[in-house]
Amino acid sequence: MQNQRGEGFSWLDMKPGIERNINYLSRRPKDKAAVKYGRMKVTWGMLKRTNEEMLELLPRLENEPELLNERFIWYSMVPRTLLTGYYEPYLEASLTPNPNYPYPLYSIPTDLKTLDLGKFHHRWKGQHLIYRQEADEVVPYYDREDIDFKGALQGKKLEIAWVKDLVDVFILQIQGSGRLVLPDGSVRHVLYAGKNGLKYVSLGKVLIERGLLPKEGMSMQKIKAFLDANPELVEELLTTNPSYVFFRLDDEGPFGSMGAPLIPMTSVAVDSRVLPLGSLALLTTRLPQQGENGKTPFTRIVMAQDRGGAIKGTRVDLFCGSGPEAEYLAGHLTSWSHVYLPVSRALVEEMEAVK
Repeated sequence: MQNQRGEGFSWLDMKPGIERNINYLSRRPKDKAAVKYGRMKVTWGMLKRTNEEMLELLPRLENEPELLNERFIWYSMVPRTLLTGYYEPYLEASLTPNPNYPYPLYSIPTDLKTLDLGKFHHRWKGQHLIYRQEADEVVPYYDREDIDFKGALQGKKLEIAWVKDLVDVFILQIQGSGRLVLPDGSVRHVLYAGKNGLKYVSLGKVLIERGLLPKEGMSMQKIKAFLDANPELVEELLTTNPSYVFFRLDDEGPFGSMGAPLIPMTSVAVDSRVLPLGSLALLTTRLPQQGENGKTPFTRIVMAQDRGGAIKGTRVDLFCGSGPEAEYLAGHLTSWSHVYLPVSRALVEEMEAVK
């Protein structure tokens, strides 16, 4: 197995991320299954041991890449899968009300409630109901139309910032985190804090189904350009996605679902029922290049350190970083890919010897 590392990559860049994986995995029950693939059970302890061995090898891999084959068995656990991308958008914003920044970002409302359905029946284990209470009735939480166009949250002192463009708010909610550029030039991180629990609907698919944009070459940039050119359709189109995300401010970020900072071009968001958080994985794919035709090969060991509301099944979402290049890549990345899970060869041999 060869690793085509990509420009500017150093194996030692992975050290902080692997250390965070180990810290996360150390808090999981060692012998409990993290995931099962057919008859094969991968425990949290196996994932931790694999991370520890990878960490030990990092200083040697620059000159001895063959160690990756010698020390690990690479399992093709996930069939060919779709790779997409996400990034940290920049938004012009104000932390105080300002007529030049009319659109609010909201923190989690106090009347948003979450119910663990697994407490009621084992078949619902891991499922949660997000709701609000209206008199004596449990009802779905407010949707995008209620919040952005009917003022459902106005007057509740939930605003944490105000931005210039409502479409930018929509894009920020899809990405999950971003950076606010304030009038004095300073920057604050704005991070995912929760959601309203309603179904996510892809605006790109809506535009294609309505014949407003072609499927070929669909990207976030084309969606934004279409909305900018057709302001009269913004409300109608944005409200086709009832899902709504709430945020919090921080001086650092972005953070993934493990609570650890994300690493550009290395951290990935996954469905943790398919690829557990804290996993290492070999990703092989082809990436679009700005200003060039076609795609270039990309092979890298990535880390499952985040989840996403729209990331289901085998799909993998690559964190592309921040800035114009990251925005372009995340907006255009839809590539078929292969994912391989490494497991310590020594550990596998130890387990087979015990049988």
